Amino acid sequence: MSISEEKLKEYSERIEQLAIDFGLDFYPVDFELVPNNFMMEIAVYGLPVRMPHWSFGVRYIHQLIQQGMGHSRIFEVMFPGDPCHAYLVNNNSLPENTLVVAHVLGHADFAKNNHLFKRFMEMAGGHVLEQAAAHAHQIELALNEYGQERVEAVLDAALALEPHIDVNRDLHRRLYPQRRAQVNQVADVDPFHRRFQRLPGEPPVLRLEPIEQPAGIPPRPEYDLLWFIANYAPDMAGWERDIFLAVREESFYFYPVFACQIMNEGWASYWHARLLREADFLPQDLYLSAIKAHSDVVRPFAAERQLALAVNPYHLGFSMWENIIEKHGLDQARRICREEDDFSFIRNYLDEEMAEKLDLFVYESNGDGEIRIADRNIHAIREAILAPKFNYGAPRIAATHMHHDGSLELTHDFQSDGRGLDMARAERVVEYLSRVWRRPITLHTADDRGYARDLVSKKK
Repeated sequence: MSISEEKLKEYSERIEQLAIDFGLDFYPVDFELVPNNFMMEIAVYGLPVRMPHWSFGVRYIHQLIQQGMGHSRIFEVMFPGDPCHAYLVNNNSLPENTLVVAHVLGHADFAKNNHLFKRFMEMAGGHVLEQAAAHAHQIELALNEYGQERVEAVLDAALALEPHIDVNRDLHRRLYPQRRAQVNQVADVDPFHRRFQRLPGEPPVLRLEPIEQPAGIPPRPEYDLLWFIANYAPDMAGWERDIFLAVREESFYFYPVFACQIMNEGWASYWHARLLREADFLPQDLYLSAIKAHSDVVRPFAAERQLALAVNPYHLGFSMWENIIEKHGLDQARRICREEDDFSFIRNYLDEEMAEKLDLFVYESNGDGEIRIADRNIHAIREAILAPKFNYGAPRIAATHMHHDGSLELTHDFQSDGRGLDMARAERVVEYLSRVWRRPITLHTADDRGYARDLVSKKK
């Protein structure tokens, strides 16, 4: 162990104790130093070990280009659980990694106490790394037995639907009832009762008995497409269903990270700044270097740009938490941390004063690429920030009817969704799905100009 690593271990232990003294409550955190290329793989795959697929390679190249251009530098990746797992880049400076340790402890506190993280952890378990490794092993076995082409076709379809879960339902669900009762059959009436039914002035008494009819599938629009296809695809093999359910389980795990990004990154940034400020055991030069790194993380724009066209969640979240704690105190902030997600956080606590201070606005661009400020109304700003988070960032599409021949209808609720689809991409996804559904699929949707369109899978 190098001198720098020894110092980092010492500072980490003392910062952790300081966090506990301040009332932070978190599961144990396992820290690990890893090379930059491994860190990039973790960030791209989402997990240290995950099912292999070509799309992750595309993401890796994109991340490599972004990093080469001076954007998207990765300081840490943290996985909530019991214990939490945090990865730090081994060639970052000691001040940077000291800041990252404090930042991770803020994340760990948020993950243990926020209601959304707690709910999804109770459903998916607190050992996601081990579960993901088991999923990857299952897929390796499938690759050996069924070949890359067949396995990749299933992964194409499952990963294309990765965000299409119903976060309001449980991870572990029962199948639909097989039959439904309807009260629409007159029961036989014995002669004694039939005699009194015919008495003058007495209305006829009809005794109705329930009869059973087959339940429609699905009985209501089903937005959990991964679950629906895994359980109701007519000709799916068991190993194919397992892949769909594995992707679904991991998607459930990642949802709170997605839905609380602004809150979570802001909370972690607030606490790393506060813990470093109170850590009087840190050398002055290290503290100043760490605070410089903090300023780089929470600034509103990249490099020398003086105008930000995308919201930096670190900057927005940090600024909002500072404002909340200053005005309402830490106890109120902890309540918000426990009970809210980004939707309620932004709508309830991003006010006009804060929006003006942060110079937030809604912009639009014309066909020539010219950009102009379109709106500074606080309601428009809030909704513009939250729009990409609606429905896990995916189009709102439901399975609406499975016909007797097994053909499937999907319906895009583009009116509440507020957008049409990229037709080329939608056609590709429908084709992916048809390979595993193996019956005709029709998607009722609208294109990016709002015109209604029906996409029908091609016959095989």
